[in-house]
Amino acid sequence: MTLKEPLFTSGEESLLRANLIYGAIGVMVGLIISVFSTIYYNLPITGRHIFINILFSVSITLSITNSVYFFETFLKPSASNFWKYTGGFYLCNLAGMLIGTEISHLVISVLFKLPYSLLDGIVDYRFNFVVVIVVGSLLLVYQVQKTSMQSLLKSKELALARAGQLKTEAELQTLQSRINPHFLYNSLNSIASLIHEEPDKAEEMTLKLSKLFRYSINSMQESFSMVRIEIEIMQTYLDIERIRFGKRISFSVNVDPGLENVLIPRFMIQPLVENALKHGLKDVVQNGLLTVVIARVEKGIRITVGDNGVPFPEESSVGYGLQSTYDKLKLLYNEGYELRISNIPDKSVQIIIYDNP
Repeated sequence: MTLKEPLFTSGEESLLRANLIYGAIGVMVGLIISVFSTIYYNLPITGRHIFINILFSVSITLSITNSVYFFETFLKPSASNFWKYTGGFYLCNLAGMLIGTEISHLVISVLFKLPYSLLDGIVDYRFNFVVVIVVGSLLLVYQVQKTSMQSLLKSKELALARAGQLKTEAELQTLQSRINPHFLYNSLNSIASLIHEEPDKAEEMTLKLSKLFRYSINSMQESFSMVRIEIEIMQTYLDIERIRFGKRISFSVNVDPGLENVLIPRFMIQPLVENALKHGLKDVVQNGLLTVVIARVEKGIRITVGDNGVPFPEESSVGYGLQSTYDKLKLLYNEGYELRISNIPDKSVQIIIYDNP
């Protein structure tokens, strides 16, 4: 059996509170001893008899409490070994018994004008040894149960936290692995049309599509990827789409030097590019332009995806690309990011990921 924590922890229970709790226990033990001794010795119950028993019990209990507290506070024993710790605990009990007994004798000598002599009361020590065992065991059982309950609560909190983490990971995997079915449909149609006319290009497009899907599977269950890899995957996606759009759309990608190996969320850029092609540039006949810029700014990393196509609608509804981006940022960064959608001065989606979210 092991204890995860010491019996007293300054953050949980102050010395004053400990004394109040165990002082009350001492009063109860004193009353029990008074009743037991009265019945056992067939003596009348008197106020003096009850007072002396409570005095001894409370003094010894408080002395034990403070001995254990200072034992843990200043000597800082390890609570990992239950039996070793219990031995030290009962040694503190014996020390508390000695101190409490002498305090009680001193108080009685003052109140009842009796002579006082240090360590004079073997009978009391033999009886108080029993009190030590009873009170010390009560203290130990109480604290062990408390520590066990705290450990159980912490285990449940960790389990809940882990469940939340697994839920978040599952949501991220869903967001990261989803490929737009319309894109797949269009890509397969393009491949089919090229098979007889340009088989080499059809083969190249098939390989690129395979590469894109392999990346989307995310077998390593990673939530982040380096900028250069995200750009490579985006370029793979654009190479496939060039077959469909031809020369009517130009693509521009610009990454600040030194940012190539910076980690950003997986599949962060590709859905935004897809959103621009699908909703902004799909009806552009010529001179279409899609730009991707990744730059270092004061707050962190800024990712900008812009196009010169149809402006964003004023209503709040957004496509899958923007919604998945927002959901992913919220899951990974909570409040450590900015997402801006604008038509003025240029149409763009801007994401700023803070360096210290």
